[in-house]
Amino acid sequence: MSSATETLLHVVAIGVGATAVMDIWGALQSRLFGARPMSYALVGRWLAHMLLRGRVRHDAIAAAPPVRGEHAVGWIAHYVIGIAFAAVLVVLWGIDWARSPSLAPALIVGIATVVFPFLILQPAFGLGVAAARAPNPNQARLRSLLTHTVFGLGLYVVARLIELLHS
Repeated sequence: MSSATETLLHVVAIGVGATAVMDIWGALQSRLFGARPMSYALVGRWLAHMLLRGRVRHDAIAAAPPVRGEHAVGWIAHYVIGIAFAAVLVVLWGIDWARSPSLAPALIVGIATVVFPFLILQPAFGLGVAAARAPNPNQARLRSLLTHTVFGLGLYVVARLIELLHS
């Protein structure tokens, strides 16, 4: 297997796995604490409005007209973004990190990804920078930070599982 193929397979597996870990975390929060899970349909709606209508920012994305296929678009985008973040990790720390992962780089990348909801998604959804206009901004910020920390842990755990399977 070529090193490019190996790298691509690692990146896709780690990204998909870490994103699934994040989704499991969201489901647990919902069941244990009654927290409303992230609606990836709204991500799909936002992407569709942006790409098809040129509208990037909404006063409230939930009030924007629904778009056919928004659920699928949102979920696909969610996993593609997870793969992209895994690619960033492997590009920054190299394929050797994927072959023998350590926790710190995964946490650094996972936690750093919180800038995307804070600076892009939440403002575009009408919540303001770092959810400043959310009903409870500090709770929203903490949930985002915890979710992205869990994503970072997922990057590490999935990479370790792959390493163990290859041993």
